[in-house]
Amino acid sequence: MRRSDQRRAAVFALYQQEVTGGTLDSVLDRDARPFTMALAHAVDDHRDELDAEIARHARGWTLDRIAPLERSILRVALLELRHPELVADREPIPPEAAIDEAVRTAKTYCGTDAPAFVNGVLGAALGDLRENPAAP
Repeated sequence: MRRSDQRRAAVFALYQQEVTGGTLDSVLDRDARPFTMALAHAVDDHRDELDAEIARHARGWTLDRIAPLERSILRVALLELRHPELVADREPIPPEAAIDEAVRTAKTYCGTDAPAFVNGVLGAALGDLRENPAAP
């Protein structure tokens, strides 16, 4: 299974967790690959930090106004931008590729405005990361 498919599986598990209020383990596929599980759990563990960053870069939007699926897409991409060491058992995904993959996922599964929104938030986060790598 490709890494992009495993990222998408993590996004959907995180989405299901949020909308059902269940535990992450209850919504993760029992046969989920180790990368999918590591990514989903790392996002869950860093949710507050990731959400604060999303809120900081989502100009004109509060976190609760962002659709749950879009939040999950943003969280997964931001986790890989900010903490690649938590999930990379080999070379981490390049930042631009993480953003591109998140935008493609938004194009496929979200509304028409979502891809531009996801791109804008992640682009701003990447700009911050490059200016100040130590910032959360």
